[in-house]
Amino acid sequence: RLRFVELNHGRICMLAILGHLVTSAGIRLPGDIDLHGTSFASIPSGIAGIAAVPAAGLAQMFGFVGLLELAVMKDVTGKGEFPGDFRNGALDFGWDSFSAEEKMSKRAIELNNGRA
Repeated sequence: RLRFVELNHGRICMLAILGHLVTSAGIRLPGDIDLHGTSFASIPSGIAGIAAVPAAGLAQMFGFVGLLELAVMKDVTGKGEFPGDFRNGALDFGWDSFSAEEKMSKRAIELNNGRA
């Protein structure tokens, strides 16, 4: 269970860093974030952006992440090869074509990147 939680939090952190790098580079969604005309481009990057996002937007983000936690990001079939294996027989991306050594190497890389 602890390894599953460590992998899950590491994946969340890696996605957060990616999002920060993308928005800091000036890449934003087109259009407005709310009906009052607040554009995505006007939201600052980093922690300052949290205060600029409308409350309904924050509620949507937390609700979406909660949905992912409870319904999507889990081993539904019970056939995962290792903790954190969420393929559930649907997504593979070539994982089954790797040797056992390559699989262990890739899992160690993911774990170390999540810890960094």
